[in-house]
Amino acid sequence: MKSVYFEDYELGHTRETGGRTITETDIVLHAGQTGDFYPHHMDAEWCKEQPFGRRIAHGTLIFSVGVGMTAGEINPEAFSYGYERLRFIKPVFIGDTIRAKVEISDKKDHPKRPEYGIVSEKLTVVNQSGEVVLACEHLLMVKRRG
Repeated sequence: MKSVYFEDYELGHTRETGGRTITETDIVLHAGQTGDFYPHHMDAEWCKEQPFGRRIAHGTLIFSVGVGMTAGEINPEAFSYGYERLRFIKPVFIGDTIRAKVEISDKKDHPKRPEYGIVSEKLTVVNQSGEVVLACEHLLMVKRRG
């Protein structure tokens, strides 16, 4: 585990994950875990009559997978402080392959804890065509070096 302090984060730094294909199993498991059995996700025949014409993945599934894909390295000096401005921009279908992109978009002082700063990461999830399907801001609370 490499320690990365607030001062080490650079605005504009980006990273991108590899791809992950969303499967029917992903959708069924997510429905079971969350209790979200809406027909948009579970009823193929009903979906044929809807605007998308087929089943769509839960937005919360794509959020969870996208966030998980970005969590490759553990930084003992930082932890997730939350997410803001979460948007499900385009549907994700069974068989779509998604990947996540992260860009350091802001750094600021923590309003109550001077030993920490807040780092904002712009997180976007894109499909195999490069279309943005999800966007949000991930806030990290990061310890200052001194």
